[in-house]
Amino acid sequence: MATLGICVIGKDSIRPSSLTPIQLKSFNLSLLDQLAPATYIPMLLFYTTSDLTAAAGRTLQLKKSLSETLTRFYPFAGRIKDNFSIDCNDDGAGFTEAQVSCFLSDILKAPDHEVLKQLLPINCESFIEGRGCVLHVQVNYFKCGGIGLGICLSHKIADAATLSTFLRSWANTASGIGEKVCPIFNAASITPPRDISMTPPTLENLNKIRDDKSVTKRFVFNGSKMAALKAKAPSLSVKQATKVEIVAALIWKCAMKASRTNFGSSSRLSALYQNVNIRNRTVPPLPKDSVGNFVGSFIATAEDTEAELHGLVAELRKGIEEFCKKANRLPLSEDISVICEPQMEAMRMLTSDDMDLYACTSWCRFPLYEAADFGWGKPVWMSSCIPPAKNMVFLMDANGHDGIESWVRLSQEDMKLFECDQELLAYASFNPSITSY
Repeated sequence: MATLGICVIGKDSIRPSSLTPIQLKSFNLSLLDQLAPATYIPMLLFYTTSDLTAAAGRTLQLKKSLSETLTRFYPFAGRIKDNFSIDCNDDGAGFTEAQVSCFLSDILKAPDHEVLKQLLPINCESFIEGRGCVLHVQVNYFKCGGIGLGICLSHKIADAATLSTFLRSWANTASGIGEKVCPIFNAASITPPRDISMTPPTLENLNKIRDDKSVTKRFVFNGSKMAALKAKAPSLSVKQATKVEIVAALIWKCAMKASRTNFGSSSRLSALYQNVNIRNRTVPPLPKDSVGNFVGSFIATAEDTEAELHGLVAELRKGIEEFCKKANRLPLSEDISVICEPQMEAMRMLTSDDMDLYACTSWCRFPLYEAADFGWGKPVWMSSCIPPAKNMVFLMDANGHDGIESWVRLSQEDMKLFECDQELLAYASFNPSITSY
């Protein structure tokens, strides 16, 4: 099922239910927002329902609650003016309705990354489509009555934590249940915008790391096998690995093994770039509902010919600990180098032919499933889509158990070896049905 039959039945712009006050019409980006790429963060949420007559009512419910939510998240209804500000003109969020000519079960029985992308409101891999508009939404109705909700939120004002806060606020408004979520727009006061010489990744740089020939596949680490996997990781420096550390390390090890085999070099340099939510790691800590790009990163390297799992876990732990020490040294407003330097180094590594850099993004520990009940139950599954560049890893909590879902994007040659790696398959299932694990 490479191509879905999707019929767009409606397009609209959802404006805030109340006009944005004149004093809030121009929203300044923070320095961290300025450094973020001009891309979108995609999210897909799937809901099972057999009520074929409820579509119109649910569309109205989504639109009305989105309008009310945008009054609080007013920049999301504006337009990105430049790399300094958003014009909060209340032009609205893009909203698309579509009918899909298959059953939701057809999607969930063997999720396909290329198919999932078609359910998003815009082509997130395009550097042109949808640009300017901060938020795009698409509600997809399947033949069975099931719903697929696609969200694309601009990375210029948001990270995964911001998306989680927005989703919780929208769903609570729609369902009438739960707390009223009030976003905190404090980013520009913490890291004021600058006329910076270090610019965000340009179109030219993004094209350099683009690789349309790479393939993306899904692997699920079941919670029942997580304890056994963690038992392989203890070392003198790490007594108890987190589940993200151990899964990231295993994926890194198996991908590194595949690359070194294909290059015919057991000593090829390898590194892993890991994003970090810095809200609780700065001086002082930031509120969890702070809106903006409060994301740091670190790079762990593996130079050993024989990279063992416990050693890679130790490198990841060392990376996060060193990052936290730097982040706690000075307020972000005084020293932004802890954020900038790993980003610049990662861009250099990504374009190098002499080594492999694996970029890992984790949405684990964000309560996304709990946050996304719009009044017709929690989603049965949610996911994201990863950029069209090789050596990308995306992690998020699995629904209903203490496991982790992963999307891994590698070159075709590396994936052929990676997906057959017995050490990986001892703990991970290759693309299981959503209902089977």
